[in-house]
Amino acid sequence: MLSSTKPAAGPASAGAMTAMMAQTKDMDLVIRHVLAGPGHGIHAGRERGAGVEFSEYRAYAPGDEWRRVDWKLLARADRYFVREAERDSHVAVWLWLDATASMAEPSRDINGIDKLWFARTVLACVAAIAQRQGDAFGLVICTGGKVEFMPAARGPRQLQRVLAALNKAEPEGSLPSAETLRASLHFARSPSMIFAASDFLDWPSPLSEALLRLRNMRHDVRLLTLRTQAEVDASFKSGAGYRDPEQSDGLHRMSNADRESYKQQSRAHFDGVAGNCRQHNIVHYEARIEQPLHGVLRSWLQLAGARAK
Repeated sequence: MLSSTKPAAGPASAGAMTAMMAQTKDMDLVIRHVLAGPGHGIHAGRERGAGVEFSEYRAYAPGDEWRRVDWKLLARADRYFVREAERDSHVAVWLWLDATASMAEPSRDINGIDKLWFARTVLACVAAIAQRQGDAFGLVICTGGKVEFMPAARGPRQLQRVLAALNKAEPEGSLPSAETLRASLHFARSPSMIFAASDFLDWPSPLSEALLRLRNMRHDVRLLTLRTQAEVDASFKSGAGYRDPEQSDGLHRMSNADRESYKQQSRAHFDGVAGNCRQHNIVHYEARIEQPLHGVLRSWLQLAGARAK
């Protein structure tokens, strides 16, 4: 919640993101609600993907599953081609990243890890799962008072585009205005799963209002709140200087006498976030960035699965 005046360590390596994505092969994204849309069932509509009814061939691209390669055609053409098929799916997956200045808050226990790295890595893993399932997925980034938007698409090339955008995101400024975010919800015309990662230090906020609006539009909304261990237990160094990176109200110092009040106010705030999510049937999971990322992702997805029963 408070950013130290001491610079954070360098970001964790991109290789760590790739390694995390490789551990998602046994995870799935399952819609929690029967959403309005054409056709029948919760994944109705004819889309290209790894289905059962053959549609056409296309050139192999890195990331395609080998089981979809047509080996007989390889023998004739001496090139790899992938069988495209029709499948039942019209649900898009949207990754929503908070890349405002407060997401630069680093772990004081693990060098090189901050909220933004954790958020974009967990969303990269969700993108990898969506790509493996054959779902369309897109990206929304809130940063520097504006919204960066990547339309939903399928396939390994889309995954590479999303990963590049996530890696390029830098923590900057504050959230966009409510009007800017409201105008950005055009992507939600079709049924969607929205995975949003933020520290949600501001609630209510333009971001929370946009997410609640999406849920009221009957989209499947799932939030991941990220905190540092120091924020949870107020283990900031006594007398050290901190400032709010999204406000220009000077330097703050936390004394031992301030800790209990800070912890009570912080817990009340996040209890309010969780309660508001329960009220609107939004999946909400709170994690510390010092926790193993793979375990956090699995718990977040399993929580959504439990709500679906």
